[in-house]
Order: sequence, then C-alpha cells, then structure tokens
Amino acid sequence: MRARSSSFLRLNLLLKTGDTVTLTAPTTPSMLARFLEVRALTESLAAPLSAEDQTAQSMPDASPTKWHRAHTSWFFEEFLLAPTGRYRPFDPTFGYLFNSYYEAVGPRHPRPQRGLVTRPSAAEVGRYRTHVEEAVVTLLQDGLDPEQAEVVELGINHEQQHQELLVMDALHLLSCHPFAPAFLDQQGSARAGLDDLDPVPLTWRAVGGGLHEIGHEGAGFSYDNEGPRHRVHLVPYEIAERAVTNQDWLAFIADGGYTRPELWLADGWGAVQQHGWQAPGYWQEQDGQWAAFSSTGLRPLRRAEPVCHVSFYEADAYARWAGARLPTEAEWEVAARDVADLRGQLLDPDRLHPGVAGRHMVGDVWEWTSSAYLPYPGFRPVEGAVGEYNGKFMSDQHVLRGASCATPVGHERLTYRNFFPGAARWAFAGLRLARP
Repeated sequence: MRARSSSFLRLNLLLKTGDTVTLTAPTTPSMLARFLEVRALTESLAAPLSAEDQTAQSMPDASPTKWHRAHTSWFFEEFLLAPTGRYRPFDPTFGYLFNSYYEAVGPRHPRPQRGLVTRPSAAEVGRYRTHVEEAVVTLLQDGLDPEQAEVVELGINHEQQHQELLVMDALHLLSCHPFAPAFLDQQGSARAGLDDLDPVPLTWRAVGGGLHEIGHEGAGFSYDNEGPRHRVHLVPYEIAERAVTNQDWLAFIADGGYTRPELWLADGWGAVQQHGWQAPGYWQEQDGQWAAFSSTGLRPLRRAEPVCHVSFYEADAYARWAGARLPTEAEWEVAARDVADLRGQLLDPDRLHPGVAGRHMVGDVWEWTSSAYLPYPGFRPVEGAVGEYNGKFMSDQHVLRGASCATPVGHERLTYRNFFPGAARWAFAGLRLARP
C-alpha cells in the first residue's frame, strides 16, 4: 500500500522446534472458496474504473489499478505455480513488469514509471488473471502439500492487502481530476450516508499499567512483523473512546492549527510549508463551507465521521493542540482488547467510506500511533524472497493500528501493524487521543 505495498509479507513455511518440523495445511475446499472469493472481490473493486482509470499513476507512491490486478496474479504465478515445474507462464515479460520489491526474484520495472506501462491493456491483464486463476484452481483441486498451502494462504492475504491499496490509489488518482469524478455511482452515494450528524461526545477510558503482552500468537494468519509476542511495561493511561472527528478538526483549523509552528514537529512544520497544507487531504473550502472528496465525489463534510487522510505530522500536531498525545502501539493494542468485539466500517465495495466515529477501535480509519515502525524484540525476518522486505522498511515509518473502510472483512486483527512515512496522507488514516 505505497512505500509499504507488498513490503511486510510473512511466509512461515517451516515452524521449527529443535530438529522437528511441524507443518499444518488448511483444508483445500475452504481455501479454494476463499481464493475465488478474494479474486472476485479485486475485480469487483476495479469494475467501476475505466481502462484509462486503471492505467494512470497519480504519484510515485501510488500504483495503477491495472498494476495491482496484475501484481497479485504474478505473486501466485511466481511463488506457487512456477516452482511446480508444470506451469506455462502467460507472458514471460510480466515478471519484470509486475514484480514489486522482490530483489531475490530478479529485476523489475521502476515503481515511479508504472503508469507508463500502457501495454498490456487492462483487458489483457484480465486474461492474465483468468490464466493464473485456472492454474491455481487446478492445483488446489489436485491437492496441496503443506508448503504450497502456506503460499496460497499468504497469497490470499497479499491480495487483500492490495485491495485496500487499489482503492487508496484509485481515489487519489480521481482526486487529481479537475472535476472530482466519483469512484462509485449514485447508488453507492446513497449507501454512503449523507446525513450530517452531531458527533458522539468525547469520553475517556482508563487502562491499567504494569506488564502486558502484545503481538500475535496462536492460530490464524499474521505477518511476521506482528511477532514475536512479548511483554511491555505500561504506565497507567487514558484513551479516548472514539476517534477524532471532522468537527474536532474544524476547531483545530479555526484556532490556527496549521499556522502555529509550536504545535508541530520540525519535519511536520517543514511539510506544512512545503505542501501548503491548510486542512486534511481531499478537503476543499467552498464559499465558507468545507467539502471533502470521497468515493462518491466531492461532498459536504460530515461532522460525526472520523477525520481521514491526515498525516502522522498532522495527527501529532492535533494531539498536542488538544492537550493530549497519540497512544503508543502497545497502548493501542492493550486498550483495544476491551472492545475487540466491536467493528466500525470495513470494506464494502458499494460504499468505500468511513462510518460515524463510535466506541469501536477497529474500522473506519487506521489510527496513527506515536510508535516508530521497528522490529519487536527477537524478530527475525523469514529467509528467502517472500520474506525479504520487513527489515528493509523498519526505518523512517510510523505505525498505524486498527483497520479502515478499505480493509477487507476478515483481514483485520488487533495485532496488525500498518505503517506509512510521516507525511503520507492518501491512506484512510485518522487518530484517537491518549493522555496520562
């Protein structure tokens, strides 16, 4: 999803205890159904976009929709099908065009130039996807060995990750158009909820200090950066029971939040000056009223929604202005356990927009934390091409927690560590506050 793209994949092919190797393969019928469902969802997300929409690239950190569709197919081709020795590649040049960061696999087309690849066409990429899907289905029906099952599981999660990227990148592209065309049609607009409601009052919840364990453990998929599970010591703190809303942010703007250098980190103030930030990404002021570009085009700002498309720098400055701070990722994870059964808006192809900020901590918008993206104690990257990136990206990135309205259902979890550079604003990213 940007500098992150496919950057933090996990391939736990071998779970070693001494000289014993334990391998567990999911059942093939369930995996086949999930594979086909995920592949179909990618095409559903791309369907509202024209071939021209799918080819253009709005900035170096974003990728064309056509590229996401092809790259997620290449992943299965490269890591699942080619090693069988029986697979016929669709086009030998696609490995160069649709590799992302896999240095061990071979050379690849420069990321900033993906939008210049007009061939293959979007239709040809569709045929490529069908070719790969048919080969994967045949392999699944014939039966997988445990290592292949792990690759399929990873490939499914990898494609879900790119589904969110596809939405983010396409929305950014459309936001650059002078007439702000909608991603979705008017039916989608109706489902997005146009009522301007009063926000839920901001309340706080106390969380006890002491030793806590964080990180993924047990059954279920996770990326390698979510472990190992380990202990952290926390000082007692309070956390806001809802995310910061658009109405909250309007007060920050009205109080000169974007003109007061004392509120900002040095790099953040530099970004404000360099980019001319006066409001969150996609916001526009029209005749004294604020509107925001979204999946349904340019619409009046809705006060009760969580603020979205803000950078880490903006989130940090707002927290300082509000007399609070951003939570650490450990504080966020520990606090989220008490509301683990609540979810906000996750990916709905007919909506692609946050809901109203409520008491949940997962959904609507990713939430910036104060934590730098660093390895957990004892972290060791998986060997080989698939696992080569996590260590590379554990520098100059900031952790976000939760999930967003573009995160596929079932891909979210409390231990998920998303990450972006400090100035990134095209993700569905907001914040909640913490305080002593």
